[in-house]
Order: sequence, then C-alpha cells, then structure tokens
Amino acid sequence: MTRTFQTRITAFLSDENGATAIEYGLFAALIAAAIVGTVATLGGQTNSGFTTVSTALADSGITAPPAQ
Repeated sequence: MTRTFQTRITAFLSDENGATAIEYGLFAALIAAAIVGTVATLGGQTNSGFTTVSTALADSGITAPPAQ
C-alpha cells in the first residue's frame, strides 16, 4: 500500500503536462499586457496628432466646400 502511494506521488510530481499549460497562459498574459500598453501609448499620441491637425485647420480660416 505504501509503495503504491509512493509511486503515485512520484508520478504526480514528475508529470509536466500542467506546467506547459501554465507556461502558455503566462505567455498569453504577457502578450496581452504588451498589446494593452502599446495601444494606450499610441492612442494618446494619435489623439494628440489629430488635435494638432484639427486646431491648425480651424486657425487657418479655410472652410470646407459645400456638400454636393
């Protein structure tokens, strides 16, 4: 009985199937965090660029042509 229990514990501790799934999960979380950080940074810069262009167009006094 003790030998069977010891064999099962040894097999459980040497099994690496769950470790692979955890590694993939951590890798996916790292990629998601990098994407969120990049989008947050680029989003602010893009908004700033559009605001600059919009302000420049408004200050130029040029009006849009009438719709046809």
